[in-house]
Amino acid sequence: MSTAPDSHFDLQDFVRRVLAEDLGKGGDITSKSTIASDARFSAAMNCREPITLAGLDIAAAFFRALDREVRIERPVNDGDSVPAGTVLMRLDGNARAMLAAERSALNTLQHLSGIATLTRRYADAIAGTGAVLLDTRKTIPGLRLLDKYAARMGGAENHRMRLDDGVLIKDNHVAVAGGVGEAVRAAQAAATGLEVQVEVDRLDQIEVALAAGADRLLLDNMPPATLREAVALVAGRVKCEASGGVNLDTIRAIAETGVDFISVGRITQSAPAVDIGLDYALQ
Repeated sequence: MSTAPDSHFDLQDFVRRVLAEDLGKGGDITSKSTIASDARFSAAMNCREPITLAGLDIAAAFFRALDREVRIERPVNDGDSVPAGTVLMRLDGNARAMLAAERSALNTLQHLSGIATLTRRYADAIAGTGAVLLDTRKTIPGLRLLDKYAARMGGAENHRMRLDDGVLIKDNHVAVAGGVGEAVRAAQAAATGLEVQVEVDRLDQIEVALAAGADRLLLDNMPPATLREAVALVAGRVKCEASGGVNLDTIRAIAETGVDFISVGRITQSAPAVDIGLDYALQ
């Protein structure tokens, strides 16, 4: 399991931008006004609910950006599922720097671990069915690499990262192109070298899509009974992905229809931040 968000992710740039947003031009005025410049703090970061972790290295980078000498101990790793009360990180360093970095570190870790935690619930719900959980492009603008990294830490596989790394013909493409067959044939004729996936929402579109050369089907908003029919019609000729309206109450039944993949937008779009705190002890 990779613990790097993406080869294109610039950690230093991300940390710099987030800190600039929080510190403004004047820095942490409260800490400067109340704490001596050489004061030190030790701290323990812990979770206050059961969570799956994502973003520990990124959180640590905020503290290191403001205090190169900060000592950080990490007893757990991204991808771990831990109970409430688990210590995630121990820190010792300059008090002003640690307080200035605290919110940026916690915001990032709480958000990403929230995605990983919800994703793990979905992944656990379909365990043993053979279906693979996928994320989508429904991510916070500017945070896609991180959101999709968190989904991986929770047990999902990444679907398209960007519009240029996959051909996915949706209903609006079909409408403009004039039909499922027309859209698929046009995509194949474009010779992008990429797999051509097409969305179908009716059983009578399946043979049309396959005859036109579709490499994969997105079975959209079909109830389990219809999904079973669709899987039977495809008969293993291409991979099938179920999508649309999937939640924790329905995903197991969807997985048991025999689909190969299930994509769930809400794991990145609607995951609540988890409760993580940083408690200080003056040395």
